[in-house]
Amino acid sequence: MPFIFNRLDIEGVVLIEPKVFSDERGFFTETYKRSDFAAAGLDFEFIQDNHSKSVKGVLRGLHYQLSPFAQGKLVRCIQGEILDVAVDIRKDSPTFGKWSAEKLSADNKRMLYIPVGFAHGFLVLSDTAEIVYKVHGGEYAPQYDRGIMWNDPELAIDWGVADVIVSDKDTKHPLFRDAEVF
Repeated sequence: MPFIFNRLDIEGVVLIEPKVFSDERGFFTETYKRSDFAAAGLDFEFIQDNHSKSVKGVLRGLHYQLSPFAQGKLVRCIQGEILDVAVDIRKDSPTFGKWSAEKLSADNKRMLYIPVGFAHGFLVLSDTAEIVYKVHGGEYAPQYDRGIMWNDPELAIDWGVADVIVSDKDTKHPLFRDAEVF
C-alpha cells in the first residue's frame, strides 16, 4: 500500500503519508488511489478540486458548509508549508470543539483528511504556499457557506503566531458558541 493512514486524536481526522519514490531525476508519488483509501475506510466520491495560493502569514478559515452541501476535504500543500487545522463541530461528538493541527508541506508531502462536520482553516508558514484539496459531499454553495472566528478564545487554537493576514469575510465570522454547527 503506497499510503500510511494515521488516525489522529479526533475521530475521523486522518493524516496520510504517501510513499515517495525519489532519485536524481526527482520524485513520484500517488496522491490518491480509491482502492487504498477505501481499504482505510475513506471511500468517497470526490466531486470538486480546489487550488489556492497565499503569501506568508495568510490565514484562511475557519470555513465549512452546512447540509445538504456539507463537505469533507483531502488537503495537501504542493508548494511551501502550512499549518492545517480541523475543528470538530459535531454537537454529538465526544471531541466537539476540539481541534487538530498538522504541518503540511511540499517537502513532507503529507495530506490531511478532514471529514464532514469539521471547520477547516490553514496558516501559511512559508513565503508562499499552494494548497490543493479534493472535496466530497456537496459542491461549493455560497448560501450554505459558514465560518467560525479563527482566533476564538474558547477554541484556543495555537496558530503559533499572533500577527496574521485574514480576509474581511473571515474577520466577521461568529464565535464558536454562536456558530451554526452539525
